[in-house]
Amino acid sequence: MFDQKLRTIDSFPDLIVFPEMFNTGFTMKASRFCEPAEGPTFHWIQEKAAEYKCVIAGSILTEDGGHYFNRMYWVRPDGRFDFYDKRHLFRMGNEHKTMTQGNHQKIVEFKGWKICLQICYDLRFPVWSRNRYKDGIYAYDLLIYVANWPAMRRNAYLSLLKARAIENQSCVLWVNRVGKDGHGVDHSGDTMGIDAYGNTVAVARPDHEQLLTLTLAGSELLNFRDKFRVGLDWDDFRVL
Repeated sequence: MFDQKLRTIDSFPDLIVFPEMFNTGFTMKASRFCEPAEGPTFHWIQEKAAEYKCVIAGSILTEDGGHYFNRMYWVRPDGRFDFYDKRHLFRMGNEHKTMTQGNHQKIVEFKGWKICLQICYDLRFPVWSRNRYKDGIYAYDLLIYVANWPAMRRNAYLSLLKARAIENQSCVLWVNRVGKDGHGVDHSGDTMGIDAYGNTVAVARPDHEQLLTLTLAGSELLNFRDKFRVGLDWDDFRVL
């Protein structure tokens, strides 16, 4: 299905992002649906990144060293990759009983952008995604959230996404699944891009499958930060 979707794109972008657990849907049946680290789906991503000459990102249910992780891969066209293991495990879905918690924030660099990788429930925890400013340098420029966030809590993510953009003076990209899952839970998607002002740059039509293409302008972000230097007054602390 994803091969078919990719073939419909006329002009390939710099980055393609798939939702959380895009190859299985959100599931806690880890032993049944997991893949080994750098397993079949990972290799498929590598092949597609090389074929289309772009970075591809998305999360996969992964078994590594006897532990299960909700792991977001960031795969470059040359095959090199980084990954981020989900920090905040969704307790109400018993994810904390199945998965192992990640302990490290992951910021990758791409075409002059510093990009912070996050997964779904992480959105509710602003300390984990808090941007930093030191000596004129911001820790990151773009937050990416891949998600399987249901429509019943749609108001929460629509509010939190804008808050994350505004408070961190960062662009935000949200890529959420759409449709009814195997438990009858609806997902409206609302995949979108938000600028550092909190304005929606582009948004997918709710409740419909859609390939959303958007452009983020680095010059606009830099101009905003230069004129409105809120980073100078951010609190300088770390949570241990």
